Amino acid sequence: MIVETQVTLIPSLTLDVGETLKDVTVAYQTYGQLNADRTNAILIEHAFTGDAHAAGIDHEGKPGWWANMIGPGKAFDTDRYFVICSNVLGGCRGTTGPSSINPATGQPYGLKFPGITISDMVRLQKALIDSLGIPKLLAVAGGSMGGMQVLEWAVAYPEAVEACLPIATTARHSAQQIAFNETGRQAIMADPDFQAGDYYDKALPARGLSVARMVGHITYMSDESMREKFGRRLRDKQSFGYDFEVDFEVESYLRYRGSQFVGRFDANSYLYITKAMDYFDLSAGFPSLAASLERARSRFLVISFTSDWLYPSYQSQEMVNALRGRNHDVTYCELSSNYGHDAFLVDIGEQTEIVRGFLARCVREFRPLEVVR
Repeated sequence: MIVETQVTLIPSLTLDVGETLKDVTVAYQTYGQLNADRTNAILIEHAFTGDAHAAGIDHEGKPGWWANMIGPGKAFDTDRYFVICSNVLGGCRGTTGPSSINPATGQPYGLKFPGITISDMVRLQKALIDSLGIPKLLAVAGGSMGGMQVLEWAVAYPEAVEACLPIATTARHSAQQIAFNETGRQAIMADPDFQAGDYYDKALPARGLSVARMVGHITYMSDESMREKFGRRLRDKQSFGYDFEVDFEVESYLRYRGSQFVGRFDANSYLYITKAMDYFDLSAGFPSLAASLERARSRFLVISFTSDWLYPSYQSQEMVNALRGRNHDVTYCELSSNYGHDAFLVDIGEQTEIVRGFLARCVREFRPLEVVR
């Protein structure tokens, strides 16, 4: 499945901070065919550092970040469903963000880009879905930050989505989750090459961004998975070097992950998107989380993983309890895995079967938009 990234233009987008962006570009990919009734569309939400390339193979030969879940015969079966994935607002992979050109100056926005929220991201996605002529999505699904966007869809556009699949996510960040994001932001801003965000066409803040990625990557794995993958094995040596070069395999791995990240992600996008995650609170403006979810009209499949300590299962269970407290149709599965937070990306056996069955039920019980109450 060779895929192309498409770009559409949204004339204007009003943000939660009160500013309006003009001529907003949205990069997206689609897989499968939209049926005649336009009732088989599924929107896939990417996690923090993901992009629109969720499935198939691009022209560089790279598979999509969820290619093991999206495709013919897979959980999101592209022989049956029309699957869409777009890069989020504030990103750096084709959708308008801080590295885009500011029409007022002719230069990249940098830190002059306005602050954004998860709600803004979803508002832009809704404009994209409207431009594609899809009145109601069969499902919105995503893990991690993608799950936050799923929840926002449920309450912001309750009649526009039949089913919601928030996976390995939360309705609001805890202090610990905010702390990890702030550590990454400080690493970037402390880099001398950061230059207050004005580093385009100059030396990139590679050291800071690499360290930020290293910290983040630690949170995606579990103690057990790191023990199995690395243990205390040394890297290309028989004894300690007694210096500050690489001794252990895990050190080499993290340095590689950090340096690889610098080549594909923008440091300013890192700042803006992590702040958007930290700002997210589905219950904001409501007496409780349950009260916010009272607006939802979707059925829900909530999935968490036993070894995920970044978005632990108790946060998913809070969502489930809130949904059940408002008598919503919700299925909850806590899956056993030793992969940590990355489980939703790599441990796809049980996840596939659960998602496949849930979507089949949604197709059977699909409620056209005009009869939704």
